[in-house]
Amino acid sequence: MNLHVKWSVNPAPFLNIFSLLRYLIMNTIQHMPSDELDRRFDNLQRRLVHQFEWDFPDPMAPKTVVIVPSLTLDPEILDKLTGQIHYEERLLCLLLLLRMPRTHIIYLSSMPIDEVIVDYYLHLLPGITGMHARSRLHMMSPYDASNKPLTQKILDRPRLLDRIRQNILPDSAAHLACFNITEHEQHLALALDVPLYGCPHRLNWWGSKSGSRELFREAGLLYPVGYENLTDMQGVAEALSTLHRDFPHIRKAVVKLNDGFSGDGNALFRFPDADTVTEDDLRTGLCMVAPDMTYEVYAQKMQLMGGIVEAFVEGDLKTSPSVQCRITPTGALEVISTHDQILGGDCGQVYLGACFPADTEYSAALGEIGLKISEVLRAKGVLGRFGIDFVSVKKPHGWEHYAIEINLRKGGTTHPYLMLQFLTDGHYDHPSGKFIMPNGQTRFYIATDGLKNDAYRRLTPEDLIDVSICRQVHFDHTIQEGVVFHLVGAISAYGKLGLVAIGSSPERAQMYYEKAVAVLNAECGIRNGE
Repeated sequence: MNLHVKWSVNPAPFLNIFSLLRYLIMNTIQHMPSDELDRRFDNLQRRLVHQFEWDFPDPMAPKTVVIVPSLTLDPEILDKLTGQIHYEERLLCLLLLLRMPRTHIIYLSSMPIDEVIVDYYLHLLPGITGMHARSRLHMMSPYDASNKPLTQKILDRPRLLDRIRQNILPDSAAHLACFNITEHEQHLALALDVPLYGCPHRLNWWGSKSGSRELFREAGLLYPVGYENLTDMQGVAEALSTLHRDFPHIRKAVVKLNDGFSGDGNALFRFPDADTVTEDDLRTGLCMVAPDMTYEVYAQKMQLMGGIVEAFVEGDLKTSPSVQCRITPTGALEVISTHDQILGGDCGQVYLGACFPADTEYSAALGEIGLKISEVLRAKGVLGRFGIDFVSVKKPHGWEHYAIEINLRKGGTTHPYLMLQFLTDGHYDHPSGKFIMPNGQTRFYIATDGLKNDAYRRLTPEDLIDVSICRQVHFDHTIQEGVVFHLVGAISAYGKLGLVAIGSSPERAQMYYEKAVAVLNAECGIRNGE
């Protein structure tokens, strides 16, 4: 009897039954109905409860952490971010999890990360030799520098998926750690059969600009007057006109795309003398935060992702703090940190860095607001780390905190805080607003992702590390102070890097920050004011 098999795909790549099964599994996942995908993902996520209760607290428990620092965001907005591919290096701080001697890490990046940079982080490990840690670290890459999200690059390569699976420690508590979570990250979790510590994709609405405003309203919080769920620039013009008529004292407003990143989806608008705002007014009057963002592209993005309009919060004494919270797999609510953010750019909307902790005049109040928002998010099923941004204004009766947005991802304040926590084994006490180490001492830091000067291109990563050590700005474990660099891979190509300057007081942190900048400038021949 002759058997004839009709292939719906070319059989040539499937030289054995295992490669065929891999293809069928991935094809099934990627074409699964959304409700079935969510059901399977929720079942997978239930493993986290046991891990969190039994394995996470035990430093000797066998664990495997698969780290995928994919910025799965709008590619056109992401392209405005200088050296964006090197932002995958920000989660290298998680290599310090290797201080737990039975923990293995699989770290993915679009392009291989220089061994000099990997060694730099392994050197920071307290109590663990570099060789011991290196034997438990598996750096992997799809060798793809395109602007596609890293997670998609991994999913497109079945053999790379196989290598990830093969390096997951048998019988270990394994989970996936990502920068943000979309349907791509959920597909990856299912393909690897590993739970994902983060917010389910279907709940990402609550991390959008419109969703944040809806949630603030539900939680009964103070937030700027404005309008959400806008779908085009005509709607934006109408919303601005209504805002101007109802609140004539407001001089400026902010237009925001729902899924902007680091302020690059924002635009500032100054009201004209006329009551009615037209689309022509928007075309000529919007101050785009993202460099080279045209009005036409911005209008297309507004139609694609929607957005909001809200009043620009004014004040003689004004700050931009944030609180970072976590909802654990067991449902516990935690305040992880507070920061005073440093904003800049032509419109004052770009995140440049942060000071930790936030001012003690209001850090405890921010923590309480964070817990209130966390309660509402927990009821909706949100899991993992997230940040909440505010604009705070000093009034005669005290500080007023306007909730601005929720970021359901690892934001710009995540990696600096994780670095401090892993280096010192301390914790943030939100009622007091202090970071306390086991010896009772406190620590402070100033962090930035945006230290940039074309002259820095003269330095390679190896040069940077050599300079920091020889000029004594490198983090010193004996005093638990000093500077840790990140985005190191961007220095030669873009003249850009980030740093965390840690000190025993705010003044000491500032001193280390200024010293690091002065050392870099002197090394690169930059004079004051250049």
